[in-house]
Amino acid sequence: MAKIDVGDEADARQGLVTLVVTVVELLVEALEREAVRRMDSGKLSDEDVERLGSQLARIEAEIEQLKRDEGIEEGVADLRGDLDGLVADAIERFDDPEASGPGYTVYGGDEE
Repeated sequence: MAKIDVGDEADARQGLVTLVVTVVELLVEALEREAVRRMDSGKLSDEDVERLGSQLARIEAEIEQLKRDEGIEEGVADLRGDLDGLVADAIERFDDPEASGPGYTVYGGDEE
């Protein structure tokens, strides 16, 4: 069974912060894609585009500062890679419903 390790009792705070930052990064990326879609459709004024770009840049800068402050840059990158792998596996399973294999779990310790 594939697992995503977000920490145990000794480093639970760092694991939780890593998980939260990773999720926030994914949400910001989704917001960026939506902003580009709206820009391409012509639904945003030039002022709206400028304001949206500034806000997204500010959010990204804050996320980067938080990662540096907490020392979690590598942990976020690792978790993103793990999540990418899980999503790729899920898509593959969806495309091939007869595929079999291990399940996936997110855990916070040494459970086996």
